[in-house]
Amino acid sequence: MAAPANDEPIISVENLTARFGSNLIFDQISFQVMRGEVFVILGGSGSGKSTMLKHMIGLYEPAGGRILIEEDDITAARGAERRAIMQRFGVMYQMGALFGSMTLIENVRLPLEEFSDLPRDAMDAIAASKLRMVGLEGFEGYMPADISGGMAKRAAIARAMALDPEILFLDEPSAGLDPITSAELDQTILRLSRTLGVTFVVVTHELPSIYAIADRVIMLDKETKKIIASGPPAELRDTATHPWVRKFFHREVGDDTDEVRA
Repeated sequence: MAAPANDEPIISVENLTARFGSNLIFDQISFQVMRGEVFVILGGSGSGKSTMLKHMIGLYEPAGGRILIEEDDITAARGAERRAIMQRFGVMYQMGALFGSMTLIENVRLPLEEFSDLPRDAMDAIAASKLRMVGLEGFEGYMPADISGGMAKRAAIARAMALDPEILFLDEPSAGLDPITSAELDQTILRLSRTLGVTFVVVTHELPSIYAIADRVIMLDKETKKIIASGPPAELRDTATHPWVRKFFHREVGDDTDEVRA
C-alpha cells in the first residue's frame, strides 16, 4: 500500500537503549514515525517489540536516549506535563484488556471519566460513537464475555479512541484471531487511519496483516540489538539482503540459529 504523502514526524525515537538489569534488549535505536502512517514494529521473540512499544507509551523508563511526541519528550516529562502528553495517544493492549465486569460502553467511557469533566450523557454519546466507528453499534450494553474475540479487539480500539488521540498504539491486534476475523480487523484499522488521519503504531508478526496495513515497518533483531530492516513491507520482501529478513518475509525455514532468533 502507498504511504501517506506526509514527511512530518509525529514520533522521534532517538538513540533509545533498553535493558532489564544486565540484560540488554536493544541498543541506541533511532527511527521516526510520520504523521498519518501505519507503522509496524517487527521482530522475533525476545527482540524487544513489545518492550519498544511500552517505552513509546511511557510505561518503561529507557536506559538511554529519548522519545519525542512531536517536540515533547515523554521520557523526561513528569506530573501534569507527562499526563498531557499521554492524552495525545491511545493504547490497545494485547488481548484487548477489557474490564469483564463492565459493559462495552462503560469500558469505552473510562478514559472520558478519568480525563474529562463532561456530563454523563455526553460521555455516553461519545462512547457510543466510538463503538459505532468500529462496527459495534447496538452492542453498547453487552459484556465482554458475550462477544467474540474480534469484537473485543474492536471494542478495545474504540476505548483507545475515546479521547480523539492523534496516535493509536496496538499491541498484537491479530493475536488469537482466525484469518477472516483478523482481515476484518485489518480493514477497520485501515479505515480509521485513512478517514480520521490517525497515526498507528502496531506491534505484530502476522504477515497477512503486515502486508495489508503497513505503510512502513522496522525489524528489530535479538542478536545485534539493532534495527536490521526498515521500509515498506513489499519492498523488504522483494529486495532485502539480510538472511533473516528475507526468511521472515518469505516464510522460509531457517537453520538452528535462525529458529532460535525467531
